[in-house]
Amino acid sequence: MDAAEVEFLAEKELVTIIPNFSLDKIYLIGGNLGPFNPGLPVDVPLWLAVNLKQRQKCRLLPPEWMDVGASAATSPTRPDPVEIHYQAGFLDGLRLAHAEEKLEQVRDQERKEETFTPVPSPYYMELTKLLLNHASDNIPKADEIRTLIKDLWDTRMAKLRVSADSFVRQQEAHAKLDNLTLMEINTSGAFLTQALNHMYKLRTNLQPSVSAQSQDF
Repeated sequence: MDAAEVEFLAEKELVTIIPNFSLDKIYLIGGNLGPFNPGLPVDVPLWLAVNLKQRQKCRLLPPEWMDVGASAATSPTRPDPVEIHYQAGFLDGLRLAHAEEKLEQVRDQERKEETFTPVPSPYYMELTKLLLNHASDNIPKADEIRTLIKDLWDTRMAKLRVSADSFVRQQEAHAKLDNLTLMEINTSGAFLTQALNHMYKLRTNLQPSVSAQSQDF
C-alpha cells in the first residue's frame, strides 16, 4: 500500500458540510447520503465534500476530532438545525480556537511520552492536508493548525526512526508498536523492510556454508 492508497482510504472519512443547494437523498454503493437542504448540516465522505467545495456548493466544518478533550464548560454544542444558518460562522471560529488548544495538548503529550500516544484520528495527517488544501477559507487559523499537525508528525517520525534503529541494532526478530497510523507505517515500512532484507543477506554471506563445513571434517 502506497501513500496514494492511504489517502484514498482517508477520503472515505465522514465530514460535515453546510450545503447551499437542495437535493433529495442519493443512493450510492457505499451508503445513502442526504437529503441536502440549504443551511442544514449533513455528513458526507470527504471526497464528496471536497468536490462540492470546489464547485462552491457547500462550506466545510472542521471535523469533530479537532475538539477532542474540550471541557463541557467551553466546548460549543451544535445548534438546532433551524439556527445553524445564522450561527455557523460564530461556531466555526469558536470550534477552531478550541481545536488549536487541544492540538497543542496532543503535540505536547506526544513530546513527553517515549511511546506513541493515541492520535485524534487514524487519518489525522491526510485529513488535515486535504481540508487545508481545499477549504482553508472555512478554517480560521489554518496556518496554526497546519503547524501543530506538522509538529506532531515530525515528533512521531523521530520516535519511529529511533524505534527502527533500536530494532535493527538489537537484531530482533519481531517488534510491536501501538498507535501508529497507516500513513506513518507506509512512510517507514518500505525502507525498514529493505534494510532488514539487506542485513539478512549480509548475515547469510558471513555464515560458512554447509559444504565448506563438511570438507573441513
